[in-house]
Amino acid sequence: MKQTAVIGAGVMGETLLSGLVRAGRRVDQLLVGEKRAVRASELVERYGVAVVSNVEAATKADTVALVVKPQDMAEVLDEIAGSLRPGQLLVSLAAGITTAFIESRVPAGVAVVRVMPNTPALVDQGMSAISAGSHCDEAHLAEAESLMASVGKVVRVPEKQQDAVTAISGSGPAYIFFVVESMIEAGVHLGLPRATAHELVIQTLVGSAQMLAETNEHPTVLREQVTSPGGTTAAAVRELEIHRVRAAFLAALEAARDRSRELASGS
Repeated sequence: MKQTAVIGAGVMGETLLSGLVRAGRRVDQLLVGEKRAVRASELVERYGVAVVSNVEAATKADTVALVVKPQDMAEVLDEIAGSLRPGQLLVSLAAGITTAFIESRVPAGVAVVRVMPNTPALVDQGMSAISAGSHCDEAHLAEAESLMASVGKVVRVPEKQQDAVTAISGSGPAYIFFVVESMIEAGVHLGLPRATAHELVIQTLVGSAQMLAETNEHPTVLREQVTSPGGTTAAAVRELEIHRVRAAFLAALEAARDRSRELASGS
C-alpha cells in the first residue's frame, strides 16, 4: 500500500490534503509532517490522518509533497535528506525552487517534480503546471498529476517555462482580483450601492469565465459579440486601449516572470 506524505500543513498544504481525501485517497495512506502541536491536533480531528515528524513522513512515504515556503526549503531538505531513497518521488510546490536545487540536496536517484499551483485550488478550481526533474519517469509524472488533479487542472510544461507559468497562473488570481476590485469601485463611483456593484461584477466574472470554458471560443470573438459598433462597450474598450491596458498587462507579467527568475537564481 503506497503512502503519500504532505510536509507543510499551511493553507496550501491543507488544501492539497483535503483535496486528496475528497478525491478518494484513503486516510491510512496519507501522512502529514507538521511540527506545531496545535495545528497537528486540528488536522487529526478534521481528517483523521496520522501527523508525524518530517523525518518519519519522508521515511515511510513513497511520495512526499513539499508544501513549504521557498525560504524554508533548504532547511527541510537538510532535515529529511538522510531518510530519502532512490526511486522515491518528491513533489515541490515551492515557488521559484528548481528541481536542480532539490536534486543537489537529496540522494541520487530521488525523482523530483516541480509544481506551480495557484490559490483557486482552495475551491478545487486550481491550475497547476508540473515539470520533471532529471530522474523522473512517466509513473512519477502521472503520480504528481494525480496529486494536483485533486484540487483542479494540471498541465505539463518544460521547467524553463515555469517562470512564465508563475507570471500567468501562479500570480494570475491577484490580477483578476485587482480588476474585480477596480470594477466594483467604478460601480460605486457611478452611483451603485457597493453590495449591488459587488454582485454585478462577481456574477459577470463567473458567467464570462464559464462562457470561455464551455464555448471554446477565442476571447476576441466573445468580446466582439458584446461590442456593438458605436455602442457603450465600444466606448469603454476605446478608453482601455487609450490607457494602454493591454500593454500594462504585458509589462506586469514580464515583471512577475523576471522576479520568478530572480527567486530561482537566488535559491
